[in-house]
Amino acid sequence: YRGLTLVLTFLSYASYHLSRKPISIVKSQLHPNCSTLGPNPRNDSNSTTWCSWAPFDGDNYKELFGALDNAFLVAYAIGMFISGIFGERLPLRYYLSGGMVLSGLFTSLFGLGYFWDIHVLWYFIVVQVCNGLVQTTGWPAVVACIGNWFGKGKRGLIMGIWNSHTSVGNILGSLIAGAWVSSAWGMSFVVPGIVITTVGIICFFFLVEYPEDVDCSPPLHHVMTTSEKDPEAVTSNEGPLSLSGQSSVDHFNSPKEPAEEPEAISFLGALRIPGVVEFSLCLLFAKLVSYTFLYWLPLYIVNVAHFGAKEAGDLSTLFDVGGILGGIFAGLISDYSGGRATTCCVMLVVAAPMLFLYNHVGQNGIGTSIAMLIICGALVNGPYALITTAVSADLGTHESLKGNAKALSTVTAIIDGTGSVGAALGPLLAGLISPMGWNNVFYMLIAADVLACLLLARVVVKEARGWCGYMARQRGYVVT
Repeated sequence: YRGLTLVLTFLSYASYHLSRKPISIVKSQLHPNCSTLGPNPRNDSNSTTWCSWAPFDGDNYKELFGALDNAFLVAYAIGMFISGIFGERLPLRYYLSGGMVLSGLFTSLFGLGYFWDIHVLWYFIVVQVCNGLVQTTGWPAVVACIGNWFGKGKRGLIMGIWNSHTSVGNILGSLIAGAWVSSAWGMSFVVPGIVITTVGIICFFFLVEYPEDVDCSPPLHHVMTTSEKDPEAVTSNEGPLSLSGQSSVDHFNSPKEPAEEPEAISFLGALRIPGVVEFSLCLLFAKLVSYTFLYWLPLYIVNVAHFGAKEAGDLSTLFDVGGILGGIFAGLISDYSGGRATTCCVMLVVAAPMLFLYNHVGQNGIGTSIAMLIICGALVNGPYALITTAVSADLGTHESLKGNAKALSTVTAIIDGTGSVGAALGPLLAGLISPMGWNNVFYMLIAADVLACLLLARVVVKEARGWCGYMARQRGYVVT
């Protein structure tokens, strides 16, 4: 059942990202360089934008692309804060599969604008808003399902590997969109819409929400009181997450005993969990950087390296390949060290100079570009992956909740919802800043990385104190 849950939730969220990616690939086709296509076949005009898709054929096309991205991301950010509340109170299987089917519908409607010959900006804006709202059903639901089935243990490594669904979805979305972008860009949306709908139907029939639903024992979310055997227990006692579990949770040892159904946690109650605010604000800036790359990297490659739309889309997948490696690496290191915040902080510190180097030397050759994209993808998406998966699950099963599992969806929604504000700001700012030069866009991204790191400073200090306390105990010192 654990394997089935991992596979189904992996496929679910991979299909969510698969359906988000086509817009970044299709941008370069909505406003291509028409002079490379030969003479204008239209006799009524000598316009250099005769091959562009109205209304994106004007000089303000970057601002319009930014408006499309922002329509989706603002709706997603607003909807995410509400989505977690519903996710705690509705059957996750219905909630997840229903959202996927609706997302498939709206993704396909965007592509059908090509076949229906629609050139009204508001049509595409409205479709993006609706799609952003229904896609908020995904993340709280899949993280809650995983949290219900997996205890603390090696959660960082397991969820680091599992979180590769984000990058896998982006890669598949790029490849699928690239297959039709030059011939019929509408299919770049219709096919992903069909895929996510199909996966949603599969989840409806086969996803198991809780271990108790199939007479299995729920996992231990806190380790037993064995401070000498489990150094991580001592470390986390001082840490911001208090993942410790300094006391055993007795009812986990006898899940079959009847117990009163706990009430879902309130929004304010979730905010009071130690670490939620810090990690939420950190994710705001980390996700700003990640989503700016998600939506603008292919266009940046086209403009700077002068590749075609399909080649740029294929090359941009290397950023997501790096994201897979970064997520796994971050989860493994944080499990070993017990320091989720410290792992994120170190990767963010290193990411800032790497972004600067990619902008200045990343296009000097195909080999350099490949290496820099993978490195930047790992450093940018590693902290983002760790916070949205293992950290969210840790906080959603915090010991202060006293075994109440009905906080996973709300905590996840708060963290990812705050991050989604950054995800909305990033592409919007990139659309406004890029006409003044791509260098300024990268300066914005570097500043966001630095701010994300600074917001975790207090949490990192607490983790450091925890490590110092553990080392002192190991040496027989009395720590007061």
